[in-house]
Amino acid sequence: MKKITLICACFSLFTSICFSQDFRGLDKSPLDRVYLPDHFAHDIKFAPERNLPDSPILRIDYSRPQKNGRVVFDGMVKYNEIWRLGANEATEIKVYKDVKIDGKLLRKGTYTMYAIPTKDIWTIIFNKDVDQWGHYSYDENNDILRVDAHVLHKNKPVEEFTIQFEDSENGIALMYIAWDMDRVEIPISY
Repeated sequence: MKKITLICACFSLFTSICFSQDFRGLDKSPLDRVYLPDHFAHDIKFAPERNLPDSPILRIDYSRPQKNGRVVFDGMVKYNEIWRLGANEATEIKVYKDVKIDGKLLRKGTYTMYAIPTKDIWTIIFNKDVDQWGHYSYDENNDILRVDAHVLHKNKPVEEFTIQFEDSENGIALMYIAWDMDRVEIPISY
């Protein structure tokens, strides 16, 4: 009986120590995932009438920082400097089959995406170093592809940094990247 009581006391002490620890707070820039075709993960199961391929064309994982009344471009995000395209870990793109980004070949693989924004043009960079925090270890020598995208200045701000796709039926899509008053559109063919 003493052994059972001792075992129960040890177990109780162990579980109370384990469960009393606090979790760190939620990230202010939550992770998001987008697919081309748009809504692939959802629609492959719930919208079979869309006739989707067996795998997506590409997938992007990124964090969504908030504007929160701050000056975004040429404020938090400096013009003419490398930017991780979001917050926290650098944005990653997984390409499931060769595609053309603005007419330039991007081979199947996983890449980190960066940008160098200016007031009128963003240079979008695809780099072979993955699993990067921010842009602090960015190495230009590992760039695979760079494309320029003209900035469209909007009348209404986008509060949360966002990446989305617009599909088409003929193997051409647009990738939209938007935050605050700026948006760029990048054509993708597959």
